[in-house]
Amino acid sequence: MTAIPSSNNEPTLTDVILRIDKLSTDVERLSTDVERLSTDVEKLSTNVNRFDERFADYRQATQWVVQLAFTLIASATITVILTSVFRK
Repeated sequence: MTAIPSSNNEPTLTDVILRIDKLSTDVERLSTDVERLSTDVEKLSTNVNRFDERFADYRQATQWVVQLAFTLIASATITVILTSVFRK
């Protein structure tokens, strides 16, 4: 049996195997990239959670400072008023 020359340039079995090997390599590389990106996303998620906690702490501290300022202003105002009322 003789081999019939391919006139329409159909891929040979070797070509198909080479393409499958290349696709397999590409899939392995993409799988590695996805794993690395997944790890990066987990790290970023952890960092965001820590940032949210710190932001909540700063917000609470700011509220306390504002309350303290208003309390001091109110105390000073009351002191001034009472002092001027009782001096007379």
